[in-house]
Amino acid sequence: MNADAQEIPGVEIRYTELSDGRYLKQWLLDPSVRHAFPMCDEIEVDDATHRWIGFSRYRCSLTAVRDGKPIGLTTLYLQPYRKIAHQCEFGIIVAPEERGHGIGSLLLTSLMTLAKETFKIELLHLQVYIDNPAIKLYERLGFKEFGRQPGWIKELDGSYTGRIFMERYL
Repeated sequence: MNADAQEIPGVEIRYTELSDGRYLKQWLLDPSVRHAFPMCDEIEVDDATHRWIGFSRYRCSLTAVRDGKPIGLTTLYLQPYRKIAHQCEFGIIVAPEERGHGIGSLLLTSLMTLAKETFKIELLHLQVYIDNPAIKLYERLGFKEFGRQPGWIKELDGSYTGRIFMERYL
């Protein structure tokens, strides 16, 4: 999909389909991923999956596929109001077994191209847990921190986890 993105043999980037939701749900339920997202049970994961996959109808969501199987997904959360339509938050997730192999970079590079060329997005932003290793990916791709909220999540054990806000002009 993106000629500027580095290719990974055997991996295709395509528009997200509603059927990709079952993979997204599976990834969000994985205990190794739970620390990176605010959902705490299957009901909340179902809600998040429904919202995330719902953006696929606007063709603003991309899925990485290997051998016909989704291995990662990223979505632009498009704004419905003209005054803020130039900026957009996004979400990204990569299957646990596929992390560290360039899938996140490929997805995010493809998403940035889609955002700029198709949706005329000027500013992409995200929020990420303070201890999430994906921060290195975002920094490598030019995202800069612009704020922190130390007590964003109250974990079930009563502890707090902060988040970092990051952005990048396209």
